[in-house]
Amino acid sequence: MNFLNFFLVRELLAPVFVGITCFIIGTQHVPSTTAEEDLAMLNGCVVSACNYVAVVKAKHTLEPDFWAKVLLVRYKDNSAGHAYCVWETDGVVYGYDRNSGGFPIPGYTKDPLTIASVLAEQLSKHLGQTLTVASAEFVEPQNTELKPF
Repeated sequence: MNFLNFFLVRELLAPVFVGITCFIIGTQHVPSTTAEEDLAMLNGCVVSACNYVAVVKAKHTLEPDFWAKVLLVRYKDNSAGHAYCVWETDGVVYGYDRNSGGFPIPGYTKDPLTIASVLAEQLSKHLGQTLTVASAEFVEPQNTELKPF
């Protein structure tokens, strides 16, 4: 076998061999049954809202009349929903969205639909499309039912 043929075989077969080896090593068994310790995959805005609630609670938990919750919102004619962090401190209700940041909600209200409408206006500006709230509810960790998917 001359040098040129050996070089050609090596250059063609080596990547194929490496690819097959990586594929075999990289495959893994996906369990078909869920375990209690499995982690749930959440939408990024939910994780962001939960993280922000934790930060806000850590900063303001000693203040009187303080509360903080995650607000889940569904929009009309839009399959996607969104999660916000909403809290009250010093008599002002604030909303936080990972896209448009945190800001005070005009007027004092604890009604989830009213708050969601204000937050939807801010998100609409960021996305460049009008969002109309179909439903909004506060998530209470102790009352939330987790469902496998």
